[in-house]
Amino acid sequence: MDFALPEIGEGVYEAELIRWLIEPGATVKRGQALAEVMTDKATMEVPAPFLGTIVALRARPGQPIKVGEILLNYEELGEKGKSRQEEKERKGEAENRRQGNGERDSHPHPIPASPLPSSLSVKAAPSVRQMARKLGIDLRTLAGTGPEGRILIEDLAPRLTKPTAPTTRAEAVPDYGKPGTRIKMQGLRRTIAQRMVLSKRTIPHYSYVDECDVTDLVRLRERLRDVYSRAGIKLTYLPFFVKAVVAALKEIPIVNASFDEEKDEIVLHNRYHIGIAAATPAGLMVPVVHDADRKDIGTIAREIERLSGAARAGKSNRDDLRGSTFTITSVGSHGGLIATPVLNPPEVGILALGKIFRRPVYDDAGQIRPADIIYLSLSFDHRIVDGAVGAVFANAILRQLQNPAALLLPGQL
Repeated sequence: MDFALPEIGEGVYEAELIRWLIEPGATVKRGQALAEVMTDKATMEVPAPFLGTIVALRARPGQPIKVGEILLNYEELGEKGKSRQEEKERKGEAENRRQGNGERDSHPHPIPASPLPSSLSVKAAPSVRQMARKLGIDLRTLAGTGPEGRILIEDLAPRLTKPTAPTTRAEAVPDYGKPGTRIKMQGLRRTIAQRMVLSKRTIPHYSYVDECDVTDLVRLRERLRDVYSRAGIKLTYLPFFVKAVVAALKEIPIVNASFDEEKDEIVLHNRYHIGIAAATPAGLMVPVVHDADRKDIGTIAREIERLSGAARAGKSNRDDLRGSTFTITSVGSHGGLIATPVLNPPEVGILALGKIFRRPVYDDAGQIRPADIIYLSLSFDHRIVDGAVGAVFANAILRQLQNPAALLLPGQL
C-alpha cells in the first residue's frame, strides 16, 4: 500500500524531507514517527496512521515533497502483527475445515471490543504530539482545553507525576566544515540561502548606524538581575531592546510594515511581533515574540529563552517562526560592533545590536566620565523607508534606551 505526505499545516503544500526515522523491513505502530520534514524552517515529525511493515522508501533526504505525493510503501498488518493476506488465508482455511466437517456455528461470533480511536483523530499540534511521545503520554486519554477540544502543551503537565532533574548537556560544538569535502545544500541551509537571495535581489537595502549611551541600562539590569533570577527568569539586555523597538515602532508606524509586491501595497501592521534571530547548530533561525507590546520585561525574557532553546534544539514549531513584523539580531555576543543586517522579507526594517563596551565620554559639563556604549545598526527597505525616516526611527529607539526604567512600567506603550 502507498502512504502519501498528509496535510501538515494550514496553507502548507510542500515540505522538505530531512531524515527517515524508519527503514525498509521495519514494523511500525500507529502514531510512530516515520520521518522528519521541514516547512518554514520548522521541523516536525510525520506519524504513521497505520500498523504495518515498511516495504520501500520513495523519497530521499533533502528532496522537496508535495502534499499527496507518495512517501513510502508498506504492507498493512492486523492487530496481532499478521498481514491482512495471512489473516484472510487463515480465516479461509478455518472456514473450509468447518464446512468440510459439517460444522455449524451454534453461537454468533463475539464482537471484539472496540479499540481506542486513533491518536491521529485527536486534535493537537505536531509539537504537542512530539512532546507526548517523548513523555510516554497517550493523547487519546487527555481532555483538551483548547478550541474545539484541541490538546495544548499545558494539558500534558498534569500527567507528569514528578519533575525530572535537569540534565546538564555539553554545549554543541559549531561545525564550520571540513577541508576538501562537499556539503549538500539542503534543509535549513537551503531555506536560509533562498531567503537571503530573495532579500538582496528584490529589496534595495540601506543601512544606518548610531551609537547609544546605555550606562543607565547596564546599571538597571545589574540591580534587577538577581531579583529576576530568584523568579526563575534569566534577565538579559535583549528584552529591554525589544520594548524600546516596540515603542519606536508605535511612534513611527511605517517601519512596522511589510510590502505586498503582488498588490503593490504597503501593509502597516497594528500588532507588534518581534523576530529574534538565533544562531543554531543548523543555521540561522528567527523565532518570534508575538504581541511584544502586551508583554512585560519578565514575560519577554521568558519567551526569548523558550524560543531560543527550542530553536537550538531544532524543536521550533511553525507558529513560533511565523508572523514577525520587525527583526532584531545581535553580533555583540561574538564581539562585533557594527553590522549591515539583511532584511527578513517581507519586513522593511531590521536592527543589529553590537557588543556593549566601555569608553570615556564628555558629559554636559565638559567632564570626562566612563560610559557604556552600544552601536545600533539598522537596515531598511529604501522603497518604503526614506533615509530621514530611518534616522527618526533610530532616534526614537535611543530615547527609550536612555530612560530604561520607563520600559519596566506596565502600559507605558
